[in-house]
Amino acid sequence: MRTAVWFISAACAYLLGGLNTAIVFSKLIYHEDIRTRGSGNPGFTNFKRVYGGRFAWAVFAFDILKAVLPCLVFGWAFAACGYGRQTGVAFTCLFSVTGHCFPVWYGFRGGKGFLVAVTSVFFIDWRAGLIAAGVLVLLLLYPGFMSAASLSALTAGAAMLFVFGAELPAAVLFAVSTLIVILRHGENIKRLFSGTEDRFRLGRKKDGTEK
Repeated sequence: MRTAVWFISAACAYLLGGLNTAIVFSKLIYHEDIRTRGSGNPGFTNFKRVYGGRFAWAVFAFDILKAVLPCLVFGWAFAACGYGRQTGVAFTCLFSVTGHCFPVWYGFRGGKGFLVAVTSVFFIDWRAGLIAAGVLVLLLLYPGFMSAASLSALTAGAAMLFVFGAELPAAVLFAVSTLIVILRHGENIKRLFSGTEDRFRLGRKKDGTEK
């Protein structure tokens, strides 16, 4: 059972992480594939920019929930099997992020994994999570680029795990998750440097105008 927990957690986290509400809602409600609209990313930010906030917050909530559940379950399971709880959470996070970014359900074309990762860091060390959240909020207020805020928040969270003395495997595993998210934001990074990246707005209608 001690060895099996690694395989079970990886499989469950990957499969659950791959369930994408943005894709499901865009097809069921709008009869479109969000991956063909806006930036093409099936995540909260693009969904909100394309369709507005009515169902976007459900996408947001589900991305958080699908990180919370496996982190709670497998953090406890790893601890019960004699492994570190933080390591269990970080290992689960890695496969949740991988599932979200490369889901078997949708031809391995998924999102960027930020919400899954930033939620998970709270369950590794809440202090690192709070710092990540603080960086996110500050950079969303100014200059207002979701991509820059997201990557800076995750990088800060990953660094704080080392600073606060988290279990070394947990800190390394979360750093790998952060690297995956950064690589998935490659196009955003290019647009940031070229000055063409869109700013995030809380009140944006489906037609792209401000509420």
